[in-house]
Amino acid sequence: MMGGHHAATGAAAWIALTTSFKLPTGSLSEKLSWVPEAIPLGFGLLEQSPLAGVAGAMVCAGAALLPDADHRRATIAHSLPPVSNAICAGIGEVSGGHRNGTHSFLGIAVFTALAWVIGLWSVETERFGLIYPGAGLLAVLLVSFALKALKFIPDTMARLPWLLSIPAGIFVAVFSPDEQNWLVLAVAVGCAIHILGDMLTVGGCNLLWPIKIRSPKALRKVPLLKDVWKPSGRIAIPVLGKAGSAREWLLCVPVSIYAFLGLVVPIVLLLKDQAQPLSKFLGF
Repeated sequence: MMGGHHAATGAAAWIALTTSFKLPTGSLSEKLSWVPEAIPLGFGLLEQSPLAGVAGAMVCAGAALLPDADHRRATIAHSLPPVSNAICAGIGEVSGGHRNGTHSFLGIAVFTALAWVIGLWSVETERFGLIYPGAGLLAVLLVSFALKALKFIPDTMARLPWLLSIPAGIFVAVFSPDEQNWLVLAVAVGCAIHILGDMLTVGGCNLLWPIKIRSPKALRKVPLLKDVWKPSGRIAIPVLGKAGSAREWLLCVPVSIYAFLGLVVPIVLLLKDQAQPLSKFLGF
């Protein structure tokens, strides 16, 4: 799956799991009795403010690129060249190459554990109380990955994603100290949704790496099974075909629209709620 699609599915997964916002249907519900007044955008499994929800979605979108840290030509590798290229090349060597260690249960566990350890770094301040610099720096890193992968910023402005991600990092570090567990959860969900996406392509993944359970030779000539269980031990459900295929686009375009709505609607509702008391104060 392509980098931008990984990021979009990561944001969409976070929104689907956590947001409690509903999309108003407006006059459509009045014209059609079977249409509800508002459509839930997610399951609302976490209690979070609108800004926290947006920050979480962007962090999860960035985390959905982390498994590709084993590939020197991946989107994440071009985030801060040449340092990022060298780091990704080194990770690829340690993890056994592309779609091996970082695309497994072990990879999810390592990335999640790193996020947890980084999030433990805390500093007591007089003005803001307890803040979490490590969580803030991690948020800056992941949000910048997401902005680059989602093509919000032109490639000619390579440093701008880092600058725009700083406010998200400050928010995570300062204003959500009681919700640090969501950051670890966002990394875990992002990594898992990345691997799921890759398993829907022909390449597949070996979830049990470094253990390799090779497919029996008798199955390697069976038309369907040979594409599902591979001699390398990888498992694929290749409904999307090759990465970047038309089928992948057909899936990810509506997913991206859903993610966009999940990011925009909470902010619009927040601004609307804040505008009402302000208009009353001004006498409008």
